[in-house]
Amino acid sequence: MALTTNNGFLHGRTVVITRPAGTAVAAVRQVRARGGVPLLLPGLALRGIANEDEAAIALGAALADELLIFSSPAAVRFAARLRPLRTKAAVLAVGEGTARVLRRHGIDALTPLRQDSEGVLDHAALRDIRDRHVALIGAPGGRGVLREQLAARGAILRELHVYRRGAPRLDRRHMHAIETLPASACVLISSAEALHNLRQLLSPAALAKLRAATLVVSSERLMNVAKDAGFQRLIRAASALTADLLDAAARTD
Repeated sequence: MALTTNNGFLHGRTVVITRPAGTAVAAVRQVRARGGVPLLLPGLALRGIANEDEAAIALGAALADELLIFSSPAAVRFAARLRPLRTKAAVLAVGEGTARVLRRHGIDALTPLRQDSEGVLDHAALRDIRDRHVALIGAPGGRGVLREQLAARGAILRELHVYRRGAPRLDRRHMHAIETLPASACVLISSAEALHNLRQLLSPAALAKLRAATLVVSSERLMNVAKDAGFQRLIRAASALTADLLDAAARTD
């Protein structure tokens, strides 16, 4: 029986939130407001950079560059812990979620129409960056698309790591919750790395249950990653914003 079909309400459906540990409070609130049942299953753990004093000095230099690119909401939050984000540079956010956090720190950032690395690279602010000082602020790892393309376009690139991503710690409570997941559940995914971690860490029984649920993904690229990982019930959201992910979840049967 369909549990959710209209008006953005979830009508008792379980919604698995895979945002990094400690960052899902707002998502939990939104799920409950729509009548859903939130279930926390962190796909990532976020940690501060090892040498914060050195990173703070490097961030001070980056804030004096011509163009800053923040790769995620976490990049903004961890950078702001190092020093106040005062800059005269143009600032580009990878997505609206990142731009929202930047606004809390007094920065009106540019955002791409397509909220991923490829969308950022299509933005007018990056069309002519040869010999311009550009700072890319985020974490080690990832696909490296921005780094490679910014360098290829001739930018004088400063890559600054202000936090680290790692695998989460999942315990027996997480395993049991997923092993007993109802088939009507939705799983919100906005990170290929999180999906990879969950595939590695979940028990075979829990992974089978996760694959039986509906996966709500934030981009076409993630849709393809999920298909390659054996997920079949997929729906694409308009963006990685929780509201957009939940809007998509509410359209599923």
